[in-house]
Amino acid sequence: MPTIWVDADATPKPVRDVICKAAIRTVITTYFVANHRVPVAPCPHIHTVQVEAGFDVADNVIVQRAEDGDLVITQDIPLAAELMERAITVINNRGETYTAETIRQRLNMRDFMETLRSSGVQSGGPAAFSDRDKQQFANSLDRWLTRQRRA
Repeated sequence: MPTIWVDADATPKPVRDVICKAAIRTVITTYFVANHRVPVAPCPHIHTVQVEAGFDVADNVIVQRAEDGDLVITQDIPLAAELMERAITVINNRGETYTAETIRQRLNMRDFMETLRSSGVQSGGPAAFSDRDKQQFANSLDRWLTRQRRA
């Protein structure tokens, strides 16, 4: 069975909780990778990987270890784009599954917003994480897990 990899540096606690419950229920190996301690449910197939602080250190570990067929959960658009090239499913914390079409659009928007920020324009951040976001994430994760059981 494939593995779930979580880019846990910015994963909200409700998403961590959903992932842990799903991993326990389905007995799927899950890794939370971050540059700080990540509290997770005690379970023999849920692991944390604490990496050194630094730019893209956790991302690099995920890229090196994730294999075709795995699932990666991340908000990091460039990481998602890199993983998708290797037949790795990527969803974000709000349950959106990245596709070839959406990842291009997201990369362009990310670059545009970065240009605005570097020129001094305040663009704000994403909307606050909501119960609806948590439910959408849980649904997306359940769909992926169901596909894995059928395969």
